[in-house]
Amino acid sequence: MRTRISISSVRGEFVSQVEMISGESLLVCNQCGKCSAGCPVAFSMDILPNQVIRLAQLGIEDVLESQTIWTCAACLTCVSRCPKGVDLPRVMEAIRQIAMQRRGNQMESIQLAPEFVAEVPQLAIIGGFRKYTT
Repeated sequence: MRTRISISSVRGEFVSQVEMISGESLLVCNQCGKCSAGCPVAFSMDILPNQVIRLAQLGIEDVLESQTIWTCAACLTCVSRCPKGVDLPRVMEAIRQIAMQRRGNQMESIQLAPEFVAEVPQLAIIGGFRKYTT
């Protein structure tokens, strides 16, 4: 007996949202694991990069709670190793954006001490706000 699964039955709103924001087709990934094998920060992740994309492929929104999406250094090692050309850092960024939208702003600029702003490179401050605010 054959089981038929239609793509529309597993492709919910979350999957569509990740694909729209990232510009990547999640189903292109065939789970070879090369992204995880080459990731220089995989040792500090709670789930591996290929597991992040698998959860996203299946529409499992638990991935929004993963520390891995915040740990990703976006170094593009995974992209260079991927035989299918999946840009995993774009997928990670899309998942981060969705997570931030759902939990709301975590930081207000008024919370930064003037001494901190004077000493820290502006790019670091902008990067922090990019990650911690919507």
